[in-house]
Amino acid sequence: MIEAIGYALLGFVLMELSGWAIHKYLMHGPLWMIHKTHHKRSESFFELNDLFSLLFGGIAVLLIFLGVGELDYRFWIGVGISAYGMLYFFLHDVLIHRRVKWLDRPKAGFLKGIFMAHQAHHQSKSKDGAVSFGLFWVPKKYFKKTER
Repeated sequence: MIEAIGYALLGFVLMELSGWAIHKYLMHGPLWMIHKTHHKRSESFFELNDLFSLLFGGIAVLLIFLGVGELDYRFWIGVGISAYGMLYFFLHDVLIHRRVKWLDRPKAGFLKGIFMAHQAHHQSKSKDGAVSFGLFWVPKKYFKKTER
């Protein structure tokens, strides 16, 4: 069981690290034509940028499917990626962008720091000049501002 938890945590951490790199170097690079739909206000519930969520979710489903017979490392890494995806939806789409208006924006603590980092990221409406590309891995300065 410890091994399963380790693989799930590995999947979660790898998703944050690869998500950061993909966001910074691909989404704000050659894939900007897709990602820019997220940086512009839209009246539509769906954005072209949502294709990235389908891609990452598809990878998680594939890993779970490939590892389900033996409940091997692929299964548990897929579970970790899925857990990341669920938290991403909750933090990014519900709390930060309020695409689903279930809760108010965070007002203090860790969630407020994540919110502030994401707001700073969206100050840039172009592929250049953006900051803070991770969801959980964000500069400490955004958490220090929440203490005031």
